[in-house]
Amino acid sequence: MMIIRVCLVLLLTTLSTFSLPAGGSDRLPDGVEDPPASPTWIPLWEKGAPGARGEGPGDIPGVRFYPAPAERASGSAVIVCPGGGYRNLAAHEGPEVALWLNQLGISALVLQYRLGPTYQHPAMWQDVQRAVRLTRSRAGEWKIDPQRIGVMGFSAGGHLASTAATWFDEGTEGAADPVERMSSRPDLAILCYPVITMHPPSGHAGSRRNLLGENPAPELLDRLSSERQVTSRTPPTFLFHTADDASVPVENSLLFAAALRRANVPYELHVYQSGRHGVGLAKDHPTLGSWPGLLASWLRSHGFTR
Repeated sequence: MMIIRVCLVLLLTTLSTFSLPAGGSDRLPDGVEDPPASPTWIPLWEKGAPGARGEGPGDIPGVRFYPAPAERASGSAVIVCPGGGYRNLAAHEGPEVALWLNQLGISALVLQYRLGPTYQHPAMWQDVQRAVRLTRSRAGEWKIDPQRIGVMGFSAGGHLASTAATWFDEGTEGAADPVERMSSRPDLAILCYPVITMHPPSGHAGSRRNLLGENPAPELLDRLSSERQVTSRTPPTFLFHTADDASVPVENSLLFAAALRRANVPYELHVYQSGRHGVGLAKDHPTLGSWPGLLASWLRSHGFTR
């Protein structure tokens, strides 16, 4: 059954009183008493990424794996794509989100994808596709259900997650690399104040420039505008945005939700009345801090938590 829930929430405090520490909070999610062991770093390609231009850290995409605690593990996994305008990776939209997912019993993989201006499309899309395939290929080893693998992204990372949810394949049967035999389709998507469209007036110019260059072809703008790529096979999607987001207009989420509705894809949309862009988990905000709980309930309804 399609879930359509739009929440318009009045902020209890003015925007001027709300701030987060630069680079995000270092505080662990509520309920985490001790930090886990350092997450395992796993390169996406053992012999180098396609189109790699060097051998430095920025040329080697990979994931940091945060397994769910054994006593809580539900057997599901979510690949987390931090935002940053396709120019950098926002620290507060990675590890602390992974730790929050762990507390729900969900294993998390924080994706380090290639960035502009050194790299442009299709490098980033190749990275997120490979992350889904890699997770599915190691499902047995990691005690993950291969049919319960999601993608989650913030801002430009939300755009990357939306491309994973709309532009996938079933893998290449008989490929020499067993990872490439796996489907790249995620089983659900979580898009947080996402960049969706590449077209004005709602497209985010910085993300578009870093992803596609200064003068992308019109057909490439269409191909990378995720609202135009939704089909009935797009997975169920959760969206969160604020109505007065001054960086990435809320129209991005509204366009994607409308496309999901037309395709009869289940979705849940939460639009808060006010709040700045890039809030992450918003743990210290009295109103926006409610969105992770809404997501937790949605994940439970889709069998990702116990």
